[in-house]
Amino acid sequence: TLGEGGLERFDSPGKGRGLRVTRPFKVGELLFSCPAFSHVLSVKERGCYCEFCFTRLTLWQCGKCKKAFYCNVKCQKGDWAMHKLECSAMVAFGENWCPSELSRLVARILAKKKMQKERCICEKMLLIGEMQSHTEDEDNEKREMTEADIAGLHRFYSKHLDVPDHKELLTLFSQVACNGFTIEDDELSHLGTAVYPDMALINHSCLPSVIVTFKGTSAEVRAVQDMKPGDEVLISYIDLLYPTDDRNNRLRESYYFICDCQECKSQSKDKAKLKVRKQRDSIEPDVINNMVRYARKAIRDLDSVPPPSELLEMCEQSLEEMGAVFDDSNVYMLHMMYQAMGICMYMQDLDGAIRYGEKLLKPYSHLYPPYSLNVSSVYLKLGRLYLGLERQSACTSALKKAMAIMEVAHGKDHFYIEELRKMIAQK
Repeated sequence: TLGEGGLERFDSPGKGRGLRVTRPFKVGELLFSCPAFSHVLSVKERGCYCEFCFTRLTLWQCGKCKKAFYCNVKCQKGDWAMHKLECSAMVAFGENWCPSELSRLVARILAKKKMQKERCICEKMLLIGEMQSHTEDEDNEKREMTEADIAGLHRFYSKHLDVPDHKELLTLFSQVACNGFTIEDDELSHLGTAVYPDMALINHSCLPSVIVTFKGTSAEVRAVQDMKPGDEVLISYIDLLYPTDDRNNRLRESYYFICDCQECKSQSKDKAKLKVRKQRDSIEPDVINNMVRYARKAIRDLDSVPPPSELLEMCEQSLEEMGAVFDDSNVYMLHMMYQAMGICMYMQDLDGAIRYGEKLLKPYSHLYPPYSLNVSSVYLKLGRLYLGLERQSACTSALKKAMAIMEVAHGKDHFYIEELRKMIAQK
């Protein structure tokens, strides 16, 4: 256990194994930091981040594949054991080199397991092989995706990797799918994926007691509520904006359980989350139910990835359609506004992005738990947008609000906070 660090593994009633604190922790206090067992940088971030340590500026290129970038020779050497799994294959396959990010991570885990002589520093409480797998719970669609990932592993990695038998691979892919973490930047953009065995002990709650942030490739866990000895360490596995049914559908689909936290029992925020327009006559329940169905379908349709201009039209159309029934603070409206903000940023329409972003702030602050990165990331995006339009005071105010949340979530000495302080000071 990490007993001396104020943490211990225990059997959590109804949840299986879990993690709890053995001493008090204050809001913003670091419970523990965990290096990655294995990590992989997303293909779309190549050249922007160091493959080894995820530092933002990169100067050094792999001379062989010309695809991987590093801070310096030291990082390049540090990464070679993992990069060599891909380097020559990327050259050989050229444009056809396309393993999924999950396959890339699994390849690295297999290579690391082979090299590993003793317990890794990130396995103090849980070994990588002990992570929960749900192979028997997966439906056909999930199983087909895993089979495709396994085929990709054989196709792109068999030269430099001893690939274990099929059953073992199914287990490992399932473990990584259920326990992997997406590493995100300060604006919640996806940088890569990693596994942290000790973190796999932490159970879910829609009223989390801690938050996970990243410093390079390490994960850090900080308290977002004051904790007393015996309290369970709980994170949220999902986006908490949505009403109870949606949250539990997502938990069932991805993690094979249903949450029974206080919020799921009381559903106390659902009414605010599904707020309907004030009208003279009350709106019929089936009109509302139909609109919820419409909203969920519209959200799924956005995943079909049409070009940005069409995406924006889809968002605007569904906002108009839903706006006839839903209040602007309804979470399905907010979902579409958030998407629209992102598309406007991508299309360099700063004014449009600001218009949508400003509509999110008040409802977000009200509907998310305190110290939510979903809230700070919108303040951060808005701050940078205001800066682009030289709206100084709006910029400073937004950045300060982001910083108030991030000082708790990331810790006061994180380089994101230093960057923010510099930006604010330059005003």
